[in-house]
Amino acid sequence: MVAEGRQRIDKWLFFSRAVKSRSLAAKLVVAGRVRINRDKAAQASDLVKPGDVLTITLERRIFVWKVLGVGVRRGPAEEARLLYEDMSPPPAPKGEAVPDAIPALRDAGSGRPTKKERRQTDRLIGED
Repeated sequence: MVAEGRQRIDKWLFFSRAVKSRSLAAKLVVAGRVRINRDKAAQASDLVKPGDVLTITLERRIFVWKVLGVGVRRGPAEEARLLYEDMSPPPAPKGEAVPDAIPALRDAGSGRPTKKERRQTDRLIGED
């Protein structure tokens, strides 16, 4: 028996189009990649309700979604977007380093020799 206004997390993820199938949603939950209000969802049968905040980890991306409603079916994307509010931080622009990134540990040119350096070494060896 399902409480009014609540839905299984695997069904909700499927209806909101976070994943392609309900079985993938269940695997995602069991793997510990879904949090409901900061607590790891232990089972695919855990219930979500409007107002819950979900943290979903999918392939190098983290989504933070606030549940606005329960789904009735897996409809078009416009219908799925009505089920949640996206609270995720904006992604970092490509090409820019992450502010907390560690700078390179070696000096330029101190690693593998460049093509120019290899040519100069070959010429010195050939003069013997």
